[in-house]
Amino acid sequence: MTRRKTIAAALLIATLVSAGCARSIRTPTQLAPSRVTTIGVNSYLWRAAIDTVSFAPLLQANVNSGVIITDWYTNPRSPGERVKLTVSVLDQDLRADALRVAASRQVNQGGAWVDAPVQAATVQKLEEIILTRARDLRRVAVPG
Repeated sequence: MTRRKTIAAALLIATLVSAGCARSIRTPTQLAPSRVTTIGVNSYLWRAAIDTVSFAPLLQANVNSGVIITDWYTNPRSPGERVKLTVSVLDQDLRADALRVAASRQVNQGGAWVDAPVQAATVQKLEEIILTRARDLRRVAVPG
């Protein structure tokens, strides 16, 4: 009788172990499309941010930290003012709170550049442009 219990217990353990293995084989190995990345941050947000600030010369673009810093940019139509941008992609997910834009603005007064306020709407508009572009990139990359 104990031999039968031992054999039954061994068969039960073998069944459970093989069932557990079979379940893990079927476990999805791919991440959600909004998170597929080989870099430290969301690749759609990163690409969209680079595209959006490409009008200005880049000082730094570190894909691992997700930080993009532009040099001062002067719009030819407004030679008395210049802007500098810092874009931070903060996460691997494509979400609005995974993006932060900061802007600095200076105006030329008597030949010297003086700090000036940046309208909050300007930063917000840049964030919206980057997010829209990232969603468009994702839509093209992940048909459905």
